[in-house]
Amino acid sequence: MRLFIGDDWAEDHHDVELMDERGKRLAKARIPEGVAGIAKLHKMVGEQLGEDAAEDTEVVVGIETDRGPWVGALIAAGYTVLAVNPLVAARYRERRAVSGAKSDAADAHMLADMVRTDAHQLRGVAGDSDLAEAIKVVIRAHKTLIWERTRHTQRLRHALRDFFPAALAAFEDLDAPDTLELLAKAPDPASAARLSKSQIGAALKRARRREVQAKAARIQAALRAPHLGQPPAVTAAYAVTVRALAAVLAAIDAQVTALAKEVEEHFGQHPAAKIVISQPGLGPIIGARVLAEFGDDPARYTDAKARRNYAATSPITRASGKKRVVAARYIHNDRLIDALMFQASKAIVVSPGARAYYDKQRARGAGYNTALRQVANRLVGILHGCLKTGTSYDETTAWANQPKPPTT
Repeated sequence: MRLFIGDDWAEDHHDVELMDERGKRLAKARIPEGVAGIAKLHKMVGEQLGEDAAEDTEVVVGIETDRGPWVGALIAAGYTVLAVNPLVAARYRERRAVSGAKSDAADAHMLADMVRTDAHQLRGVAGDSDLAEAIKVVIRAHKTLIWERTRHTQRLRHALRDFFPAALAAFEDLDAPDTLELLAKAPDPASAARLSKSQIGAALKRARRREVQAKAARIQAALRAPHLGQPPAVTAAYAVTVRALAAVLAAIDAQVTALAKEVEEHFGQHPAAKIVISQPGLGPIIGARVLAEFGDDPARYTDAKARRNYAATSPITRASGKKRVVAARYIHNDRLIDALMFQASKAIVVSPGARAYYDKQRARGAGYNTALRQVANRLVGILHGCLKTGTSYDETTAWANQPKPPTT
């Protein structure tokens, strides 16, 4: 016997519907998020199954998320949880009705019917280890702060361009510690022009810069160079903004550094860490990101092709009649593909096999990004094989079928 549940979740409640194998609605309700809600759901399931339920009874839940305490509670209860991609759910909704009508209760019904008829097409929630989940939490927080640092740096750049363009000429890296220190101390043209070489040099020394005297002289000259400005009142307002942005960037940078240490500590405890970082182009941080986004459930990817498809490094083909187009996958995990492309860019420098494969793609007419994606696709397959066999990367084995680069 199988019982199907559609769970349309919101922040504080869930609309659920229970359905039998024939598609008949057995019960529906709106239940609260949390312990009380999960208890009510268990009660609803128990009422439908009865006390004499067979041991092989399966409860299948369709829900548009794969994480959180609620999903964890469903898995702990022994339910089969299928994470439905919201885009897939939307397309299924259109298949059932073209009117465009939508409600939470109707979505719960749709999800229940979807897992009843199309469970074989859906991906179950991965059974990743607690350690892999912990690595994902810290590495995602680390990457999010890096993105935030980039956004705040761009805001700082725009502000300086509007009222203090000399600062852009003086400072090469706006998010560097010495730059942030000097901007916090002198956020406007007048105060920056008063900075002495010794003050600038001290900031450079604290940031461990080289050629301090020459750089201090160059920065001072740039800050004192004539430039177009804004009225005093506007300049003062911009100066307040710059000081605030510099403070935020300094705080973000400190937390990025702190989280990097946490990432390395968590990642170092994982049994697959040595295999991951043995891959060319992967260090502790990028390796942790790759491991976390792929997960460590050994049954999640049936083969290397499945892992490549999930990574979105493998191309997709659109064919109709005489027309055939091969393109990169548009829908993907941004964090994972970002890490894999970074790995590929480093691998073509340190791995002769990866470099030869990259050169082969370029010789065929592929552009830089396309060739790099092909390298990333090949590296994903190599990683899959290493994880499956529990062996570290070997350059000769990995690229055995590739032509050897010419020796000089």
